[in-house]
Amino acid sequence: MNKKFKIVDPVGLHARPATLLVNEATKFASDAKIMVGEKEANLKSIMGVMALGVSTNQEFSVICDGPDAEAAVEAISKVIVDAKLGEEIE
Repeated sequence: MNKKFKIVDPVGLHARPATLLVNEATKFASDAKIMVGEKEANLKSIMGVMALGVSTNQEFSVICDGPDAEAAVEAISKVIVDAKLGEEIE
């Protein structure tokens, strides 16, 4: 299960929203990844997410695989939109 987004936060994917995403992803049993271009990181790792250096207007995907993947993607998507970090593009 996956969804695509575009970063709208003028600072990009910085520490505060990255922490929100990691905290939400860790609530689920499914594997969760964030993918930017050809680079990907474990969405349950703050260091991995921050290392991607996602900036404003970049597109990224949230990809979850496992027993609660659909719920995980929906919950993570809600955090992205509610925190005004990004907007869904697909």
